[in-house]
Amino acid sequence: MGKSSKRSDAVGAKRESNSTTAKISKSPRLAAPAGDLYGVAPVLEALRAGHRAIEVVTIAEGARHNRLTELMGLARAKGIPVRHAPRIALDRATGNANHQGVTAKVAAAKYAEANELLERIGSRFGSNDPPLLVVVDGVVDPRNFGAILRTAECAGAHGVFTTERRAVGLTETVARTAAGALEHLPVARVTNLTRLIEELKERNIWTVGTSADAATEYTAWDWTVPTAVFFGGEGAGLHRLVRERCDTLVSIPVRGRIESLNVSVAAGIVLYEAIRQRAVALDSEARNLPRLHLRRGV
Repeated sequence: MGKSSKRSDAVGAKRESNSTTAKISKSPRLAAPAGDLYGVAPVLEALRAGHRAIEVVTIAEGARHNRLTELMGLARAKGIPVRHAPRIALDRATGNANHQGVTAKVAAAKYAEANELLERIGSRFGSNDPPLLVVVDGVVDPRNFGAILRTAECAGAHGVFTTERRAVGLTETVARTAAGALEHLPVARVTNLTRLIEELKERNIWTVGTSADAATEYTAWDWTVPTAVFFGGEGAGLHRLVRERCDTLVSIPVRGRIESLNVSVAAGIVLYEAIRQRAVALDSEARNLPRLHLRRGV
């Protein structure tokens, strides 16, 4: 083989190598995020089958497809939020794939039905383990949410409620941070926390909000009664209407210069106070000691 032939083969190999490298470097931008679906047929079939826990369906503004009405109706019937976004946002999310104006974000775990969870909680009244629920109001950091779920499961909470909008869902990061808690702890979504508060009160579950400026310290509350404790999002805390509708607000004293604790840390402090008080109450009952009982409105 001549020198020119060898040189030609080397140049060709170099070009092929450069071409392969270029393709590999671009591929992350062309692939949709793991766990997401796009395209009318794939999203529609996933909704019909019901095997995947779909977080949200996004429709491109101005999208036209004869099956979109069916798709949106099925999503809403299953309680899955349907949002609209500029088409460029869907292009960016899918790496300019042929999404047909539809994407679906798949959750790392299935949500519990809110009404079923509330009904299930009712069976705990009168037991040695009365209802203890966690409600998360607008937490957007997946690691914070995952840490709350892990703590709630370890503390023996019976369920968690979160909001459909302006909050992180059950993403892969949340699942990893929760470290297995999602296998045991039911998590339900609701559209309106103020409505949830009324439903909890109707079931004789006390609603306790956490707030840095509350006059009552968290240790002063009787956590032995059926309770749903509300934790606000990073920075903003509980929304105004949630604060106003809760039966009471409690605070965790802060002695340093920083005004408040991380929400996942606050959840751990409050929930383990509930564990402590309930253990003391069980011991008192075993020794036939009297206990005080709260009455709403007093």
